[in-house]
Amino acid sequence: MSVTALLDGPGAEVLAAACAEYRPGKELQLVEKLRRRYDATLVTIAVTQAALRHRAIAKFGPDAERMYFTPDGLEQATRTTVSTHRAARVAATQIDTVVDLGCGIGGDLITMARAGLRVTGVERDPETAAVARTNLAAFELPGEVLVGDAEATDVTPYDMVFADPARRADGRRVFDHNAYSPPWSFVTGLLERTACVKVAPGIPHDAIPEGVEAEWISDSGEVKEAALWSGALYGGTPRRATLLPGGASVADAPEADSGPVGKYIYEPDGAVVRAGLVTAVAAAVDGWLLDPRIAYVTASTYVPTALASAYEVLEELPYKEKALRSWVRTEGIGTLEIKKRGVDLDPAQLRKKLAPKGSTSATLIVTRIGRDAVAYSCRRVTGVADHR
Repeated sequence: MSVTALLDGPGAEVLAAACAEYRPGKELQLVEKLRRRYDATLVTIAVTQAALRHRAIAKFGPDAERMYFTPDGLEQATRTTVSTHRAARVAATQIDTVVDLGCGIGGDLITMARAGLRVTGVERDPETAAVARTNLAAFELPGEVLVGDAEATDVTPYDMVFADPARRADGRRVFDHNAYSPPWSFVTGLLERTACVKVAPGIPHDAIPEGVEAEWISDSGEVKEAALWSGALYGGTPRRATLLPGGASVADAPEADSGPVGKYIYEPDGAVVRAGLVTAVAAAVDGWLLDPRIAYVTASTYVPTALASAYEVLEELPYKEKALRSWVRTEGIGTLEIKKRGVDLDPAQLRKKLAPKGSTSATLIVTRIGRDAVAYSCRRVTGVADHR
């Protein structure tokens, strides 16, 4: 018995009951209670679905209450803010029809259909395909979902191909693009036509084919993915960073000098770093790099920018445990944020050694300039452009 058993009749009734009474960590008690009234197998499926919907709120917001999920489908699905951004970029072109190869539970089908695109999903697993079909219907959106293999699908009837290759094997996340399924050779073949392929943000720059734009996307300061755009969707630049929810985007990396620390240190958003566009932050704040190999920018003045978080430098400190412990004690620091780049340290372990117990808060930035590790006592600046 699968998720489709919950769509109507007794299954829909038990799902409604499970969702109404679901509390995280209380699944066993809920199963025991509902089994007094409903079929045991239906109850197990319904409570599992209620738990998945609860988890899905982080990705899908209020939509999660009306959607159906499989564990693997939810794990791989894109959060709505990111998929909506992608769908809007496609809808702004002349593209009309889209085929989603390996559509999973249909999250991307939903956002693309909402954007006015005509969508077809292809999914190898029949149960997951049924879930995707149900999710489109839940929002009364047009589109079809076919059971089939991505590599065997004829994509020629469609204006665009979207693909989200599986990045998990044996229950573990796969970081090597050569281990994707479908394989990387299939992905690069898709990118010879008009396509968008979702890949992990750690994709090496040299793996991206010529004439393809790689767009690294973060949401609320967290890097979520890279999207590869080709054909009619190519934006004319090899690399781009886009920061949601505000939508700030940068694609140019001007040259930048390096020099001594100024009054402010800027930590570029992770998408900017992944895209190799750190010098764009230097240009935005009229600053320079602390070190040409490290992704920290510094400047003499504070300039709000959505591309980076800003910290006011209060004091340069010796990078020695004894000196840092004395600083923490003297300043009465109880809440200590530790940021680091270019140095081999575990912030959690260092924080434990420094033993902050006071009532004030501070930020410690530890980095490397040349061969030397340096530390700065800082205060986070919260400006109008700070998206965190």
